[in-house]
Amino acid sequence: MNHPIFSMLLPLLLLGAVAQAQATPPTGKPAQPPFKLTLTDNQNKIFKGELKTYTFAKSWTLDPDGVARSEKYNKLSPTLMPMLDRIEAEVNARKPRPAVFKNVDGQWIATDQNGWIFDRDGTRDNVRKAISLGKTSAQVAFARVVPERSVKVLAGRGVLWHVSTGKSSYAGSPDFRETNILVGADKLDNFFIAPDHEFDFNKEIGQIDASTGFVPGFIISGGTLAKEDGGGICQVSTTVFRALYGAGLPITDRSEHSHRVTYYDPVGFEATVYAPYKNLKVKNDTGAHLFVQASWNRAEQSLCFDVFGANTGREVTVGDPVISDFKAPAAPSFTPDPSVGLGRSRLLDTPMQGMTSVIQRTVKVKGKTVSTDLLKSVYAPWGAVYGVNPADARLR
Repeated sequence: MNHPIFSMLLPLLLLGAVAQAQATPPTGKPAQPPFKLTLTDNQNKIFKGELKTYTFAKSWTLDPDGVARSEKYNKLSPTLMPMLDRIEAEVNARKPRPAVFKNVDGQWIATDQNGWIFDRDGTRDNVRKAISLGKTSAQVAFARVVPERSVKVLAGRGVLWHVSTGKSSYAGSPDFRETNILVGADKLDNFFIAPDHEFDFNKEIGQIDASTGFVPGFIISGGTLAKEDGGGICQVSTTVFRALYGAGLPITDRSEHSHRVTYYDPVGFEATVYAPYKNLKVKNDTGAHLFVQASWNRAEQSLCFDVFGANTGREVTVGDPVISDFKAPAAPSFTPDPSVGLGRSRLLDTPMQGMTSVIQRTVKVKGKTVSTDLLKSVYAPWGAVYGVNPADARLR
């Protein structure tokens, strides 16, 4: 007769034996840990004004049967090749990405991305050697492709801090105007202004015509509106002006529109351009490079420029416009519009009072005022503008 305690322990002993049998291969050797192929790379970022380096690692588990066969025959098993093919495609899919700043939870962080080129022969050799030595991992062999504008380039040029932001709204703009705004903003996205260099808007934008992506749009011409390629580009010049003005930089060339345009409110806080007669020029007097990024929100119809550079310690205050010298709107004007039937008219622009706007900027360093300047804009009265048929007598 079995003892009661033995009867209770027997099932547990049997379970333990089964578990041990499952954990021990038929050869009697303990189970090998999975073999991993690992790729390790260093990446950089700028955070709180400092260049920091961190390690990026990615790994793949190789087929255990293929690893065992490779170990047995001292050469890579063909069963590992499909996995190496997939790893090669994944590694080669990583392309270099230039450095940009992003606002993450209120902190500006600059990151980039190295590209990779898979070294198949080197990786195979690494795997074969590691397996033959009884190791459980090997490194991917690869060539690193560093972006031309890397985080290290930004840091080397002194671009470590967010300096200022310029914003504007183009809400209500017709399609042609939005097209020209976004084409122009894209041309000014991610560019440097060297120390002591004078930023020249017209030069940076370049040719404004269909060949460079611009479309016809209304501009102010001859006391009325006329269509030319690039109509609306002043939204771009105004927004980047606000960003550079907010950085406390000297403005060496700037003009206001001939009359007030509500797209550019607050009144007077704007900069019009019309090559080669009107331009926006600003000097970088910070002693380090400035880096300018553009962004936009098409749903909100808003445009933004952010400026990054050295920490100059400047505290810049831009006051509200002080408006005076109001004048009554002018008489209406007419411009050709083939879409309008003869004898009819289409309102293209509303009348606007004449006025003068003055905005004060104060720059302080360590609480001490180092400069004060006034931004003055004088606007002539403006009348309503109507589009009429090209044969309309009101055009004569």
